[in-house]
Amino acid sequence: MDPFFIKAIQLLLSLSLLIVLHELGHFIPAKLFKTRVEKFYLFFDVKFSLFKKKIGDTVYGIGWLPLGGYVKIAGMIDESMDKEQMAKPPQPWEFRSKPAWQRLIIMLGGVTVNIVLGFLIYMMVLFVWGQNYVSPNSLSEGFTVSPIMEDLGFEDGDQIIKVNGKEFENPIDINRHLLLRNIQEISVLRDGNYTTIALPENIGMQLFEAGEIEMAFFPIIKPKIDSVLTDSPAGKAGLAKGDVIYELNGEEILNQVSLSQLMQDNGNATVEFKIARNGNFKTLSITPNEDDKIGIIYGSNLKVETKTYGFAESITAGFDYGYWTLKDYITQFKYVFTEKGATQVGGFGAIGSLFPSGWDWQGFWMATALISIILAFMNILPIPALDGGHVMFLLYEMISGRKPNEKVMEYAQMVGFFLLIALVLFANGNDVYRWLFE
Repeated sequence: MDPFFIKAIQLLLSLSLLIVLHELGHFIPAKLFKTRVEKFYLFFDVKFSLFKKKIGDTVYGIGWLPLGGYVKIAGMIDESMDKEQMAKPPQPWEFRSKPAWQRLIIMLGGVTVNIVLGFLIYMMVLFVWGQNYVSPNSLSEGFTVSPIMEDLGFEDGDQIIKVNGKEFENPIDINRHLLLRNIQEISVLRDGNYTTIALPENIGMQLFEAGEIEMAFFPIIKPKIDSVLTDSPAGKAGLAKGDVIYELNGEEILNQVSLSQLMQDNGNATVEFKIARNGNFKTLSITPNEDDKIGIIYGSNLKVETKTYGFAESITAGFDYGYWTLKDYITQFKYVFTEKGATQVGGFGAIGSLFPSGWDWQGFWMATALISIILAFMNILPIPALDGGHVMFLLYEMISGRKPNEKVMEYAQMVGFFLLIALVLFANGNDVYRWLFE
């Protein structure tokens, strides 16, 4: 099956699960507080439903527009904008008739479920599959560094040993930490000596705006050939799976990035590759085709290890993983409000790219846990039409002792709804633009 459809199926399954559980987070406390729930829907039923069935006071259904889901709670100003119901006298079973603390619990239920679910999934994944990492021993040749990091005093070949004075277990994560964590200093091993270099407070923003965040530290690993395309220039020249590329036209190759750059600079002129095969070195001449391609697919020399967890250990480690996932996601929002960051906001295409291109349950659950935590954070933002908007008005009521004006809440709901539509269109428009032009 095409990878696009595999990702799409995983995305639909994941969102369906998360939406149903999120809405249950509102539904269950509403029922416990004897509040009438008129509708419980997966996806939106604009004009018509794919399926619906009334059980008791509630209509359960599936809509045709997969942009979310909802529960319609009686006596509540929400996206349904049911003004006729709100014009009638309050009834005991309605949301507006319940004490503020009960309404607050109902509104926080969905976010709470998403947070707890994300943490529980991480615990389950670590218990079942463990956690993959690349040990420092696998990066014995160190890293190449970007211009900004070089200006700070780092050099190609540096091996990362400590970050903020502590041993750094997974050096391959260093760029993500530079972007999202408060890194004050990095200790590296260079020519057998330890060197500690202080970092500026805004190092993450510097790297982000310069477009260097992925290249701040890039592991020095000789490119290894995973496969050679049939009848390609590489195949005709004698390159084979498992060959490791050491030089191109006499220039040392540090990693796949440096190789790609040299090939791009070379165009379609004949090049000489120095490769290692079964412990022996060979030199092969290759002339790229008219597209400047030679027809090879790279593999990886990274040695990935797995850390396993017992049941009790997975609970602690999963909680820690969930905490840092949430904290990192909140931290990255400062980049969204920059000119460069706004262009990188993504919609369903970006979310779908989180899933593996082949069916892989570990990858599926890791992506689902991340999306669950993202949904929790996005929903608690104090924007009318989101759970956080309702929570904001409820907190105002609990602090001031009086309810907000219903007209104000109606207008706020409308404004918030149109803001959300605009954001969805913008984010998915970015996806389409990247698909067409990048």
